[in-house]
Amino acid sequence: MLEIVILIALALVAAAVAMSFWRLLIGPSVPDRILALDTLYINTIAMLMLLGIHIGSALFFEAALLIALMGFIGTVALSKYLLRGDIIE
Repeated sequence: MLEIVILIALALVAAAVAMSFWRLLIGPSVPDRILALDTLYINTIAMLMLLGIHIGSALFFEAALLIALMGFIGTVALSKYLLRGDIIE
């Protein structure tokens, strides 16, 4: 039963990744694209966690942690660039 639920959740998260990627491509403004990129990171983390549970490997959890860290840094850098025009002062 748990295997079926995990597969359904993987399919739904994959659909969310596809919709986030679509918003990233056609976003009407730059802040919308930054939010879509942040959502794409979060959905990718969820997909890796579900895949790690499904396969039973702890390696996916470490990869999800790295993606979360890089996603946060990327979002902060893009937001700072959008607001000030320069990342490093």
